[in-house]
Amino acid sequence: MDSPFKDDALKGKVALLTGGGSGIGFEISTQFGKHGASIAIMGRRRQALDAAVSALASLGIPAIGFEGDVRKPEDARRVVESTFQHYGRIDILVNAAAGNFLVSAEDLSPNGFRTVMDIDSVGTFTMCHEVLKYLKKGGPGRTSSSGGVILNISATLHYTASWYQIHVSAAKAAVDATTRNLALEWGTDYDIRVNGIAPGPISDTPGMSKLVPEEITNKSMDHMTLYKLGEKWDIAMAAVYLASDAGKYVNGSILPVDGGHWLSRPRHLPKDAVKQLSRAIEKKSRTAPVGLPKSKL
Repeated sequence: MDSPFKDDALKGKVALLTGGGSGIGFEISTQFGKHGASIAIMGRRRQALDAAVSALASLGIPAIGFEGDVRKPEDARRVVESTFQHYGRIDILVNAAAGNFLVSAEDLSPNGFRTVMDIDSVGTFTMCHEVLKYLKKGGPGRTSSSGGVILNISATLHYTASWYQIHVSAAKAAVDATTRNLALEWGTDYDIRVNGIAPGPISDTPGMSKLVPEEITNKSMDHMTLYKLGEKWDIAMAAVYLASDAGKYVNGSILPVDGGHWLSRPRHLPKDAVKQLSRAIEKKSRTAPVGLPKSKL
């Protein structure tokens, strides 16, 4: 689909993305590049990094990849420094690295729980912490009078509760809390805007292939508000909005991009039966005795 934004919406910006070599992260990388940004991708797999950088370069997008694990502060520091050395500035950080798998709470080991927390929540804070000096107003390489932008990719799982996702729900709740607190502190002190995007079920992503594999017969779309899965493009457009001047007064917000899926519930009554049942209930209510109920004593 064509973007509703101008091609130069992010012209001259440098964006560092964790998890930017695949899935939603790669689509954000691509759309940022198409809108004028230069891209740095951090990931653990060199082969995936090279493939992503090559794909971006084929579109004429300046891109570079750095191996690193967001769970390791030394890796985060090295990648941030390398990005600055390569481009001379950093304007946008997108934390899209994440871990996920289906598991019931009783079968989830503390180590498995900790691993997802380390990648999603601790890794997000670590990257934010390391990039702060380059994003804050007046920091190295900053030519504008404003600070930079941080986008944290979250989820809607923790808004209510989700089957077999206790580890991810806890991690994403921590990410949202981190987003709001940094928006308060760093927005006030350093003019850095910090926002989140909470994707719903997005087609053709590693997350969907893990959570709803082909082996599972799933009827969740029967209850979805818009009756369809989202696309990676939808998340990327939200990211372009929040990272560009179009979102210059948005700070501390978590934007759900899920078609209203987290609001969805199975329909317990067919629509055509609602009116008939409602009339019957109203009629019964009108013919009921008026006054205080009789005591049962």
